Amino acid sequence: MEGNKSKVIRDLRWIGIVEGISFLVLLLIAMPLKYKYGNPVPVRYTGSVHGILFVAYVLAVLKTAYVVKWNYKRTLLFLTSSLLLLSTLLLDTKLKR
Repeated sequence: MEGNKSKVIRDLRWIGIVEGISFLVLLLIAMPLKYKYGNPVPVRYTGSVHGILFVAYVLAVLKTAYVVKWNYKRTLLFLTSSLLLLSTLLLDTKLKR
């Protein structure tokens, strides 16, 4: 069971990092390309990838909360972090412990 806990935490950390990076790429690269240069294609693709990763992150948080027996406060903290810039990356340090 302990191995399963470490696996779901490892998976959550990985998804959180990738989701956070995709959010940064969307906001700092794709959106300026769309609004400054009139090119909506990067937003379409980056936004789709980010959307998939966002859903994967939410599911990973819920799975981790169930397996590790997180309380509602901690679960809500991690779910909310997916909405704030850099939060999933910052919470990764909390998961390391």
